[in-house]
Amino acid sequence: MAILVEQALNALALAGLLFLVSAGLSLVFGILRVVNFAHGVFYMLGAYLGFTAVVVSGWFWPSLLVVPPLVGAVGALLEASTLRFIYRRPPIYQLLLTFGLALILEESVRVLYGPTAKGIDPPPLLQGAVEIAGTFYPRYRLFLVVLGIVVGLGVWLFLQRTRTGLVIRAVAQNSEMADCLGADVARVRTLVFGAACALAGLGGVAAGPMTTAYLGMGIGVIVDAFVVVVIGGLGSIGGSMAGSLIVGAAQTWGAFYLPETAMVIMYAVMGVILIFRPWGLFGEEE
Repeated sequence: MAILVEQALNALALAGLLFLVSAGLSLVFGILRVVNFAHGVFYMLGAYLGFTAVVVSGWFWPSLLVVPPLVGAVGALLEASTLRFIYRRPPIYQLLLTFGLALILEESVRVLYGPTAKGIDPPPLLQGAVEIAGTFYPRYRLFLVVLGIVVGLGVWLFLQRTRTGLVIRAVAQNSEMADCLGADVARVRTLVFGAACALAGLGGVAAGPMTTAYLGMGIGVIVDAFVVVVIGGLGSIGGSMAGSLIVGAAQTWGAFYLPETAMVIMYAVMGVILIFRPWGLFGEEE
């Protein structure tokens, strides 16, 4: 029972991190129709800026509030200055542009911070472990579970219960009609891209105490996030939640029972789902 509880909590903690990254990626997919290869770099940027915020302030908590808006501002600036001008061009332009932005951002981080990893200590309140069902489990991983749930509910309520969320959903479904009805489509796209980058930055800050901030950390997470989005469905926050849980469980239980084939299990699960739902669990057939 102790092992089952521990692995279940590990899966939830991983799912919480994956959701913070995949939710923004799903929004960009669903609304902007852009495959953002630079999304993982914003996750890495959040981890490094979180390290800087902790060093400057001496506290971990302010980094959770300050860093995501900064990362979101960087993303919004890049969208307004580059991506905005190629939405109507073939997708290969978007792929090449976002890939180039990823290389530029990662090299900039390398120049500013150097090649060595930067460790971030969790706040004293979240250090140590608590006993759950006969096993001791790190407090910080439980915090990741709670953070993922709170952010997920917040994003869902924002999209479903606010006027701004209604406009965003309208732009996602039919941007031309939304523009005719008076919505500022260009501004909505910039705000959505910035918000997606802010979510990735929040994920990077949250991941820092668990994985440290290191160059290339965005590569692994972006692959998992793409799998989550494909499983859940483009543009669906509920799909991102479900996909994160599926991928988190597949990786955690696969690594525990079949460590050499853990990644294969994740892709096999994705393949089975796509056979029956090619548009994802919560996506809509087009």
